[in-house]
Formats: sequence, C-alpha cells, structure tokens
Amino acid sequence: MSIYALETKTVRKTYSIDSGLINAVDDVSLQVSAGEFVALVGPSGSGKTTMLSMLAALLKPSSGQILLDGQDLASMGDTDRVAFRREKIGFTFQANNLVPYLTAVENVELMLRLNNQLDKSGKLRARELLSRLGLGERLNNLPGQMSGGQQQRVAIARALIHNPSLVLADEPTASLDTERAFQVVKTFAGLIHEQKRAGIMVTHDLRLCEFVDRVFVMQDGRLVSALAGKDEIASLINQQNHN
Repeated sequence: MSIYALETKTVRKTYSIDSGLINAVDDVSLQVSAGEFVALVGPSGSGKTTMLSMLAALLKPSSGQILLDGQDLASMGDTDRVAFRREKIGFTFQANNLVPYLTAVENVELMLRLNNQLDKSGKLRARELLSRLGLGERLNNLPGQMSGGQQQRVAIARALIHNPSLVLADEPTASLDTERAFQVVKTFAGLIHEQKRAGIMVTHDLRLCEFVDRVFVMQDGRLVSALAGKDEIASLINQQNHN
C-alpha cells in the first residue's frame, strides 16, 4: 500500500475535438500525505479543474492511476466509484451547495445520513464541529439567515464530518471578501492538519497559499512545478502581487 493518502501516477485525460485529440491533463503524477494541505494553481485552461474532477471521482481518467487509501479510482466501475466517493471524499466548493431548507446542523448531518452514520455520536460530532468553527449560536439557522463566510464554514464542516480520507476545495473563497477568505482558509487548513486528512485546494488567489504546505503549479495540462517551504511559496505569492 502507498505511504501517501493520495497518489496519482501519470494521469491523463484526453478529449476528442475536430482537429484531433487534446490532453486536458497530461501525465500528472503527485502525492499528498495524510495531514497535508496543498494548493493546485495555474491559469485558466491549465487543467486544474479537470484534475480536481478526477481526484473527486467525478471524472474517469483516460489513463494512469489515482490511488486513494491504496485503492485505484481509475479502475473502479461507476457504482463502486460513487460509493467510494461518498464515503472517502469530502467537498467544499465556491457555491457551497447548502440545502436551503435545512438548518446548519442538518446540512452537516446530511453527509452522515447518506453514509448511514447518523447516530447519537454523529449528531454530537456535528454540533461540536460547527461550534469549533464559531457557529455554536447558528446551529438552527437556515443558510439564508447566515453570511457568506458562515455558510462556507458550514460547508467545511459538512466536508469533514464523515471522516473522509481526502478533502477537496474548489475556489472555496471566491465569493468572500479578503478578510473572510483568509479566515476560512486558515480554519480549513487547521482542521486538515489536526484531523490528518489529505487536503487539496484549487485557487486563483495565490495569497491563500500562505496557509498550505505545498503548491502544485499546472500549465497546459502538465504539472510544471511543486513548491514547498515558506520561502518558495512566499516568492510565488509576491510574483502575483507584482503582476
């Protein structure tokens, strides 16, 4: 079994177009450990969204392997992949996709219900996690009664509540102001580290990379660099600030 929570091996996604074949993702290999929070960045059309969709088991690669907890998503049939995604992967996206007629705690409990884990202990964990995220007084509020930042924290709790091995965040702060965006990502990073999940965030705002452990840079479908360490990441952030 792989020592990594997540590992991809020469993953490729190919599409057929009028002029021939195009590789939206081209031979990408990466590894993420449990308790590690990484960012996936790159310009529009770089392949990062396609890559995230494959990591989320929403899209099957044309070739290569995606190993999560040692199991290959690429070789699974559709039914097994759906079940595996529900149990092993957590999501939080730009549109937080909260159910509007469910309260904050009910939205979080929904993931437990889908995984047949909604027992007394699960209900208690949902309340405790929301409280840790500063929403102890908002448990019974509907999404429409909460701010954008509060809704995003509910989405984070929902992504983590069923103890997934991998948590994915796709532009999770795009609709938030800078201060709230930093608060949300800092909180998210802390929970990833504490709960020993593998976390991947796609973002166009490189300033948020301050809170990640490594940065994977994609361009034209390929992984062109992997940055680690405060100095390398700070240099990347400064480049965006001066552009």
